[in-house]
Amino acid sequence: MDYSTINTKKAPAAIGPYSQGVKIGNTVYTSGQLPINMATGKLESDICKATEASIQNCKQILKQAGSSLNCVVKTQIFLRDMNDFAAMNEVYSKYFTQPYPARSCVQVAMLPKNAVVEIEMVAAANA
Repeated sequence: MDYSTINTKKAPAAIGPYSQGVKIGNTVYTSGQLPINMATGKLESDICKATEASIQNCKQILKQAGSSLNCVVKTQIFLRDMNDFAAMNEVYSKYFTQPYPARSCVQVAMLPKNAVVEIEMVAAANA
């Protein structure tokens, strides 16, 4: 099996016993990315800035794996408050166009570091 872990300093380091991402064959899986702004090292609390930061962190992991946002086939979004759904979608729509990836979005009771959003992605590796 063609399996490798993905690590980049351009995304937050794992805060537990897991990898930033893994690549199996031609598929890349990112771990859930908290909205840590890599330029400041701070956790973003505004949902728009937080969504942007989480997507950018996923993007860097995908890039390290030889993939990109254009290759994403599935995203999963965890929101602390479903009332942030519209604002999150506004930012999300700037990164994805038709045909859109499949997606799940759920409200959760709590996220690590009390984050407002966490995003994970599944993508095909670039050929």
